[in-house]
Amino acid sequence: MASIDLRSFTEGTVLSIHNICYREKVKSGSLLCRRTSEREILTNINGIMKPGLNAIMECTSGDKSLLLDVLAARKDPSGLSGDILINGAPRPANFKCNSSFVVQDDILLDTLTVRENLHFSAALRLPTTVTKHEKDERIKKVIDELDLEEVADSKVESRKERIKTSIAMELITDPSILFLDEPTKGLDSSTANAVFLLLKKISEQGRTIIFSFHEPQNSIFKLFDSLTILASGRLMFHGPAQEALEYFASAGYHCEPHNNPLDFFQDILNGYSPAVVVNNEEVCEAHETEQLLTRQSSVIKGLAQFYAESRFYRETETELERLSGVENYRRSAFKEITYGTTFCHQVTWIIWRSFKNWLGHLQPWIVQIIIALILGLVIGFAFLRLKNGCTEIQNRAWSLYVLTVFQCVTSVLTREIFLMERNLFIHECISGYYRVSSYFFGKLFFDLLLRRFFPSFVFTLVLYFMLEITIFDHTPD
Repeated sequence: MASIDLRSFTEGTVLSIHNICYREKVKSGSLLCRRTSEREILTNINGIMKPGLNAIMECTSGDKSLLLDVLAARKDPSGLSGDILINGAPRPANFKCNSSFVVQDDILLDTLTVRENLHFSAALRLPTTVTKHEKDERIKKVIDELDLEEVADSKVESRKERIKTSIAMELITDPSILFLDEPTKGLDSSTANAVFLLLKKISEQGRTIIFSFHEPQNSIFKLFDSLTILASGRLMFHGPAQEALEYFASAGYHCEPHNNPLDFFQDILNGYSPAVVVNNEEVCEAHETEQLLTRQSSVIKGLAQFYAESRFYRETETELERLSGVENYRRSAFKEITYGTTFCHQVTWIIWRSFKNWLGHLQPWIVQIIIALILGLVIGFAFLRLKNGCTEIQNRAWSLYVLTVFQCVTSVLTREIFLMERNLFIHECISGYYRVSSYFFGKLFFDLLLRRFFPSFVFTLVLYFMLEITIFDHTPD
């Protein structure tokens, strides 16, 4: 069993992007005449992500996380061309496990405390060579680092605590690269500010933090170290965040003193900037939309060309050449994942978490037992007066039919075991918490036996003994 090298990344990890293009297949036409074509989403993306806060901003499409997913090796590699290097070398096969990724969706189980979530992450993501004492010390360190001492033994409730706990679970492996997908989504301004101050403190320890964002305020923008702006899949700017306003000013777009720079960038690339808007109040709405799209396309094309001729582009190209060297490399991020824990260890901890989750949802399970009990009694009383003779064969067959239908319906509902935690499973499986087989057997052993089998057993037991009463109370004809 190959173990995970937790320090495979050196202090001050640099992630470099070399001419990345990404294409996805698009299906069009009717069901009988289906045609498949390729659409390029990312075009010739180059850049360098150094230790600090590296922001990614997409101004003209809803998929702000595409480049982030590509960098984190979480997209289908069949549509990817170009190279992504770590300190000038190919990404290791376990890159998705050694780096950390905080997803945008709220996938934490609310039945576990902060400390229990961290114990689960440490037990599965740290190799078995790490002792329990060392794991406890690392958990304590992360809790102190993220100011979670007051809520460490409480269930995760507020959105702020959930985000901090998600970050803490990813920091358990002490990664040098941390990806975050819109970490401030759904947060108020003060909470978002607190989260980014925390990320800034983490980045100052030598970590490379790469994130997409959604409309942060100016106070958060001041914390950014580098800024990457995309529009229609093309690079508009990549460089120091605090030099972005000066760069756009040199391109002819000046930001007013009271304006949020990030809103200003959005307005420019969406064609709403006063510098590019032509006042014409008499044109019809359809013509305005067409004019806006034409203006937007013109602005994006012009800024893409302007960036290709800028000093930021030349400096990036020079550093990329230095990082890539002369070695003939290929991407290796998509090879088979190796795990630092055994199959049985993973199954044990999945059962442990399922048990904790079950304890937090006892009430619905008790209701299921009561319903099964009542239903068994009702059906049992319906067959209680039957005689044990040949004339009652058909009625007894109906009792077996009812019992079979109940078991079939219960079996169909078993699929909820996996559907309810689908997003959580996808994230943890990609991140190398456990094998698919470990999760399947762990959930099957606990949830199927206790949460699904036991109500069915109660129903069958009640019905069986009521039919047995019929047998002993009535003599055959």
